[in-house]
Amino acid sequence: MTRLYNKQTGALIGALTDEQLRDLIDLLVEESADDRDYYIDRDTLDYLEENQADPALLQMLRAHVPEEGEGIDIEWRDETA
Repeated sequence: MTRLYNKQTGALIGALTDEQLRDLIDLLVEESADDRDYYIDRDTLDYLEENQADPALLQMLRAHVPEEGEGIDIEWRDETA
């Protein structure tokens, strides 16, 4: 299972489906092949929406990204039970 976390606080944002993870990887920029984190702000959310990212993913992220000011760093982790 893949889970998404707030990188600064370690708080769980939610579980990701394979499709949602693909949306993040395909639409956002990684700094390296091992990169698993992204900076998300309101402009990034708009970009993801314009590029048809999964609506449930957008809803999950919107609940954690502040309306104004700075965004957040998120990271995804593969976690096995």
